[in-house]
Amino acid sequence: MGRVQLFEIRLSHGRVVYSPGEPLTGTVRVRLGAQLPFRAIRVTCLGSCGVSSKANDAGWVVEESYFNSSLSLADKGSLPAGEHSFPFQFLLPATAPTSFEGPFGRIVHQVRATIDTARFSKDHKCSLVFYILSPLNLNSIPDIEQPNVASATKKFSYKLVKTGSVVLTASTDLRGYVVGQVLRLQAEIENQSGKDTSPVVASLLQKVSYKAKRWIYDVRTIAEVEGAGVKAWRRAQWQEQILVPALPQSALPGCSLIHIDYYLQVSMKVPEATVTLPIFVGNIAVNHAPLSPGPGLEPPAGPSPPVVPSAPPQEEAEVVAGGPHFSDLVSLSTKSHSQQQPPPAVLCSVPVAPEPCAHDGSPAPHSLHPPLCISTGATVPYFAEGFGGPVPTTSALILPPEYSSWGYPYEAPPSYEQSCSGADLGLTPRS
Repeated sequence: MGRVQLFEIRLSHGRVVYSPGEPLTGTVRVRLGAQLPFRAIRVTCLGSCGVSSKANDAGWVVEESYFNSSLSLADKGSLPAGEHSFPFQFLLPATAPTSFEGPFGRIVHQVRATIDTARFSKDHKCSLVFYILSPLNLNSIPDIEQPNVASATKKFSYKLVKTGSVVLTASTDLRGYVVGQVLRLQAEIENQSGKDTSPVVASLLQKVSYKAKRWIYDVRTIAEVEGAGVKAWRRAQWQEQILVPALPQSALPGCSLIHIDYYLQVSMKVPEATVTLPIFVGNIAVNHAPLSPGPGLEPPAGPSPPVVPSAPPQEEAEVVAGGPHFSDLVSLSTKSHSQQQPPPAVLCSVPVAPEPCAHDGSPAPHSLHPPLCISTGATVPYFAEGFGGPVPTTSALILPPEYSSWGYPYEAPPSYEQSCSGADLGLTPRS
């Protein structure tokens, strides 16, 4: 073994998740097999963001720094053989952004330690990544309790002949959700034509914007559910539920290079009609009942119990014979859902701020923070305080986005104002 047998950083109590403005304490430990002369022993706490123009490339095109503080643990001297421990403490800035990792960029917070040795000798270095979670309180978002509704009207054409129109209206019970909460969707399709429509599809979309030399938009489908089509001269209603999986929070306050948005897109291919509802994913749930949950969608009275993501299919009513008139409102059945039914053992209720979960579904001990999701990939880590270190989860609730079908680049989804205007909106690749 070499002269330096151990050189590591340990954070107090094994913590890995911190809040902005908190003190970060720990020790630098050194074990030497022989005496080691040195010029300085330093520890640095830093946070930064880097963005690349290529996926999974650490050669950052643009970077920004959030904090960079150094402490001198020991001045020039010599360490004898044996164990040595150097305590340190830093105060994290109140403006530090939440940790994040994506294919085109990342926000990383870490502690680095260095033993600066004599000239021409090898310096010794080590580092430890920790995570910052700046909880997003959904109640702080303006109009979060207002109804979330959008509508679009499309002409129905057959062999270049106009045969009527279709009105598509979609709404959600809330405008913001936390991990594990149920998003309740209601769509109404009024088919004012003599042709049947194609199935209606609802997709939960995530758009991550990276500011490199130009803006890069990474748009992914997080969850998708498909309902039946609507027959001619019919007015139908479709009610669905999507369980919000572990996702990074909307926006990243304090970071100017990466921004996260979520949308619920409801669409049909025939006729081509799309409505887009902007939604927020946060850490502290909306504590007020929605103003207008819509017919048949009553707001929950308390924490959501374990649910099946897809609503029970309902058989469509028989076609009413004759004529261009509307029958009574019918319910559409659900054909497919991208989310699997969660095992009850791994579902944790989320009354206000969700807690990290261990593998058996029980809350992790010594937990003071909501769960931290730093990744958009297949492995969505949760971290909890305590001496056990990071506790990853492979809950069946978390279904990774399908990357193989990802076509890059995409046009950015519509703005908030455009989404609320009722215009015909969609996400289409650039030509």
